[in-house]
Amino acid sequence: MRHLFTLDDLSTAEIERIFAITQDLKAKFEQGVREPLLPGRVMALLFEKPSLRTRVSFEAGMTHLGGGSLFLGEDVGWGSRESIADFGRVLSEFVDVIVVRAKTHEKVLSLAEHSSCPVINGLTDYSHPCQALADLYTVRERFSSLKGLKIAYVGDANNVARSLAEGCGKLGLTFACAAPKGYQFTADDVARFKKVTPAIDLQLTEDPKVAVRGAQAIYTDVWTSMGQEAEREERKKAFAAYQVNCALMKTAPRDAIFMHCLPANRGEEVTDEVMDSPQSVVVQQAGNRMHAQKGVLAWLLASQA
Repeated sequence: MRHLFTLDDLSTAEIERIFAITQDLKAKFEQGVREPLLPGRVMALLFEKPSLRTRVSFEAGMTHLGGGSLFLGEDVGWGSRESIADFGRVLSEFVDVIVVRAKTHEKVLSLAEHSSCPVINGLTDYSHPCQALADLYTVRERFSSLKGLKIAYVGDANNVARSLAEGCGKLGLTFACAAPKGYQFTADDVARFKKVTPAIDLQLTEDPKVAVRGAQAIYTDVWTSMGQEAEREERKKAFAAYQVNCALMKTAPRDAIFMHCLPANRGEEVTDEVMDSPQSVVVQQAGNRMHAQKGVLAWLLASQA
């Protein structure tokens, strides 16, 4: 049984295969064609956290593929009304794939352990693999190839940054991360990156200008994620020098793009001038969530056949 918890669960060849399916399905979508590759398949969206992009992109994508979806919120009692083991065994009797947006990564792993169908991580505190796949596909669309490119991430080395680093290691990009002390990748993170992908080109710094120098993509995320609200003022002080603004963008090559997984706190991690500039690909990036996830669904469910 294949699951998608982190990008470490995919080989380089498998990511490339997902991208090939994504490209084919997106081209057909733009021509008005919705190829029903998964007729009759049912997807459960099991969400503990609110969502716009993850929920709508997965639901719309599965509809395009000819299948259906069920949104399951707190009312289903996941892990409260009954055990995760009982819940997973029963839910997977009804559906073909489960997409989970959970507060903790361990909860997704536990669900998958008791599921008879594939489980896809739609976001946890540790990883956001579907976001990173869409991000890397967006960079590939803009620059035609990923080999030899550099992505600079400015801000908290969080779940999104971790997944981007994994993807860059698999696909041959340099990944630079600029974060203040206390908000950088842990030693365990770095050790795992190097163990899984020994050739990874990882650049870690406290200086945003050093990170973005020579980078084709400049990426940031909110300074305070869901569940960290109590740390908001402390984080605003820690990240005050890590705003992506016009001055920082000028440090990068002229053709560099700006990326953000959204939602954004405009005026904090990024200025309006950058978000709304011609260099910004945030809307294309968000749109590619649906296309990349269609690629994941088509690939993953075909592999279970």
